[in-house]
Amino acid sequence: MNILIVDDDATSRLVLSATLKKLGHEVTVAANGTEAWNIFETGHVSLLISDIVMPDINGLDLCRRIRAANRPKYTYIVLLTVVGGKSGYLAGMRAGADDFITKPFDEEQLAARIIVAERILSLQSQINQLSGLLPICCVCKKVRDDQNYWQQVESYISERTDAKFSHGLCPECYKQASG
Repeated sequence: MNILIVDDDATSRLVLSATLKKLGHEVTVAANGTEAWNIFETGHVSLLISDIVMPDINGLDLCRRIRAANRPKYTYIVLLTVVGGKSGYLAGMRAGADDFITKPFDEEQLAARIIVAERILSLQSQINQLSGLLPICCVCKKVRDDQNYWQQVESYISERTDAKFSHGLCPECYKQASG
């Protein structure tokens, strides 16, 4: 899995990066929240491991930005921190974190947390794939909605998106209609 780590401490980045590579993962490294955000904006990040306490964009603000981006593919966020206590965990969860690891981290605990992240990301992918399937009648092309009602595909899509329709005939249908 490709993992983005962000920590303002060079030693922490180096140790975490080496550990993740040893566990078989590809690692992208960011030295601060702004750099991590720029990486996030340029492509999909499956798993982010971020320190909480950083200058500029801290880990909690980075979580909030990622959640506000509301991308179709989910980013699993683990906060790596020396900040302890229930209030720190609650603040992280409210900001959008999925999990926590305390510094200094335990390699086996980190590996276990990544296994959980991979499972959740896999399930999320399956859910997205299944929710993308539309039951459609092969004769009249009506679509069944989530209340089990059948309606024209144009109505179904118009109610859920900003799509506009213009109707015409494709070349094959035009041939059949005129021939």
